Amino acid sequence: MLNKKSSLKVNVWLYLIIFTFILIAILWFFQVVFIDSFYEYSKTKQIKETANAIVKNYSSEKDYLDKLSYDKDVCIEITIGKRIIYSSNQFNKGCINNSDEYINNFYYSNTESKNYQIINPRFNNKTLVYAAKINDDVSVFVNASLEPLDNTVIILSKQLIIVSIIVVILAFAIGYFISKKISKPIERITSKAKNLATGHYDFEFDSESIYEMDELSKTLNYAKKELEQTDELRRDLLANVSHDLKTPLTMIKGYAEMVRDVTYSNDEKRNDNLNVIIEETDRLNSLVEDILTLSKMQNNKDEINIEEFDISLLIKNIINRYQIYKELEGYTFELKIPDKLIVKADKKRMEQVIYNLVNNAINYTGDDNKIIISIKETDGIRVEITDTGKGIKKEDIPYIWDKYYHSKKKHKRNLVGTGIGLSIVKTILESHHFAYGVESKINKGTTFYFIIK
Repeated sequence: MLNKKSSLKVNVWLYLIIFTFILIAILWFFQVVFIDSFYEYSKTKQIKETANAIVKNYSSEKDYLDKLSYDKDVCIEITIGKRIIYSSNQFNKGCINNSDEYINNFYYSNTESKNYQIINPRFNNKTLVYAAKINDDVSVFVNASLEPLDNTVIILSKQLIIVSIIVVILAFAIGYFISKKISKPIERITSKAKNLATGHYDFEFDSESIYEMDELSKTLNYAKKELEQTDELRRDLLANVSHDLKTPLTMIKGYAEMVRDVTYSNDEKRNDNLNVIIEETDRLNSLVEDILTLSKMQNNKDEINIEEFDISLLIKNIINRYQIYKELEGYTFELKIPDKLIVKADKKRMEQVIYNLVNNAINYTGDDNKIIISIKETDGIRVEITDTGKGIKKEDIPYIWDKYYHSKKKHKRNLVGTGIGLSIVKTILESHHFAYGVESKINKGTTFYFIIK
C-alpha cells in the first residue's frame, strides 16, 4: 500500500510502474497461458470454414484443392465411399495417415458435419478433424494438428522476457519524466502559496502548460487579490475603529478633567461639559453597537422577524429624529412617499437600513444640504435615498459597501454614523433577499435604493 504522505511525483511514478507490470502480466497470461486455447479456437474456425468452402464450391480440380490446403495450412481429403479421390498429405507432413486402420474406420463412420478431436497415431498428437458431406456419395475431411506450438511458445517466451525488460526500463524512465512534469508546476504553486500565509502578496502565480494547473494558478491569483483586499480592509477597519474609539474617549476624558478642575463650580459650563460627555458616550455606544450588529448578522446569528408594517410611517418617524440638523445645520428632507404603504419585512432591520442610508446622505450631500427620500411602486416597493453631493466614480461603486471604504476616498469625517453603515445595509438587505444598488453621477449626486418584494 502506498504511503499516503508520499509526494505526488513518487505516487505518479509508482502508479505508472504498477500499471506497466499489470500490462506485462496480462500479456504473459494471454500469450503463454492461453495460447493453446486461442490456437484451438482459431484452427477450429479455420478448418470449418475450409470444409464449408469446399462443400459450397465443390471442385475436384487438384490445383484448387492443393492451393486451398497450402493457403490454409490444413489437410484435406475427399472420399467417395471408402475410396480416397484426393489427399493433400504431400503439402503437410502433420496430416493423418489414412492407411491406418483405426483412422480409416473413424473416417468412414463419421461423415456428418461435425468437429472431432482424435489422436493421430502417426505422430501421437492431438488432431482436430471436421467432416462434411458434399453429397450422398462424396465426403470431405479437413484436419489440422493442435500441437505445433511448443517451439512457438518457447520463442514467444524468450521474446516476452526481452520485451518485458525493455518495457520496465522504459516505464521507469518515462514514469519519472511524467511524474516530474506533473509535480513540478504543483511544487512551484505550493512554494508561492506559502507566501500567502505570511501576508506577502507582491507576486503572481504563473500560467502553466497543464490545463488543470493553469486553472489552479488563475484561482489562486484571484484568491490572492481577494486576500490582499481583505487584508487592506482589515487594516483600514482597525485604523478607523481605533480612530473612532479614540476620538470620543479623548473628548470624554478632556471634558471630564475640565469639569473636575475648572468648571465644577460653574453650573452652566459644567452642564455644557457634561452634555458633551454624554453625547460622545452615546456616539461611542453607537459605534460598538453597530460593530456588534454587523458581526452578528454576518455570522447568521441574528434572526429575521418578518412582519407587516407601514413603511411610510417608519420613514417619517426616522426623519423626525433629524430635527436638530434642520434647525442647526440647515438640512432639508424632501419626502416623496405615499401617506400609507404596508410592506412585509423585519421592521427593526428596515429601520436600520433607512437610518444608515439617511446618515450616509447627510454626510455626503452637497452644499444645499438637501436629502430626498422617495418611494416608487414598480415590480416591488423601491425605496430611494438621494443626496446632491459630488457623486461616486463608476470604478469605485463595487467597493462602497465595504467597511470603512470611505476612509480610503478621503471623504470628510462623518457628521453622524460610524463608517460601517453601508456594510450593515448590505448585510440586512441580502438576508432579506432584497435587490439593492446605487446610481451616481459625478457632481450631480447619488441615489441609494433597495426593492422590497
